[in-house]
Amino acid sequence: MALTPSILTGREPSGAPRSNASQRIIAAGIVLVFLYYAASVVMTILLAVLLAYFLDPVVEWFENHGMPRGLGSLLMVLLMCAVLVAAVSGLWFRAQDFAGNWPKYSAKLRSARQAVESRLQSIETGISQITPQEQRARGTLRVEQTESTSSYLLQKLGSMTDIIVAAAFVPFLVFFMLAAKRDVWHATLQLFPPTQRTQVKLALEEVGRVLRGYVMGNVFVMGILVVASTLFFWAMGLDYPLLAGFISGVLNLVPYFGTILSAIPPLILGLTQWEGPRNYFMVIVMMFAFHFLTLNVLFPAIVGRRVQLNALAVTLALLFWGWMWGAMGLLVGIPVTASIKVICDHIEGWEPVGRWLGA
Repeated sequence: MALTPSILTGREPSGAPRSNASQRIIAAGIVLVFLYYAASVVMTILLAVLLAYFLDPVVEWFENHGMPRGLGSLLMVLLMCAVLVAAVSGLWFRAQDFAGNWPKYSAKLRSARQAVESRLQSIETGISQITPQEQRARGTLRVEQTESTSSYLLQKLGSMTDIIVAAAFVPFLVFFMLAAKRDVWHATLQLFPPTQRTQVKLALEEVGRVLRGYVMGNVFVMGILVVASTLFFWAMGLDYPLLAGFISGVLNLVPYFGTILSAIPPLILGLTQWEGPRNYFMVIVMMFAFHFLTLNVLFPAIVGRRVQLNALAVTLALLFWGWMWGAMGLLVGIPVTASIKVICDHIEGWEPVGRWLGA
């Protein structure tokens, strides 16, 4: 039998590494295309995974005290749904009360918009006066594209349908993930050779700790922000302090844009109560202070050490997953990237990627 050069030297053919790299690039492209076009399905599964990891410690506590795991999982899912329904109902009643008083707020917003438009019109008039005469004579061609009301409503109805379907599937997915956790883990380990199962088990356990720590840390930080915002708005005598505090506290968690988003609800509510700029300035300063403390003190201390990602990796993850999945990408981008880091740490040859993400 003739011996090939690769057998004699013990090396792979020179084209093999290039072929493997090409295959990896093609596989990565296929995965990204799937994640983009199957965003609604992937988002539903990821949300269910995060909630399952969040509820799993309580289910295990029930199981250790003699309760069957299926019954404990059912109780936790029902409790989760009851808490969400109660929270949404409370906010809904406050929102209805606010909607009844909306005309007075809309009048203030209309007058503010007219003032801004008047100012912009005066600026445009001043600019047109210094524009050369021959350019003004040419005029400007404007192309307007109109959208029918029916197509707009159908588009919004489709988006709402996706949200309702996802919300209906999440409780069932969470229950099955909690109740069949051991069976799912055992079946997952059987997908790998026996020599790799210990490493896979360690990786899955670390991913679970990362996801659980991220969810619990964010819930704790969000609770602090909601309480602090509500107390601040109540001390300022703002109408609907609980409603504004909850919305501002949640929006303040949005990276980089949290200051602007969290300041919008109290600024709108203050239109009918505040005359001078002092209170508006105080709101902006306090929302900035809350956001600054959250990103630089609370988030690194409570969440950052659990996900083990550096600031650059977090920023790139938010940009990429936000582009891929929109607002939901900002929500799950960090845990997804943290899970990728853990997987890279446990795969031979990918350790440098994991070290770069956590450097």
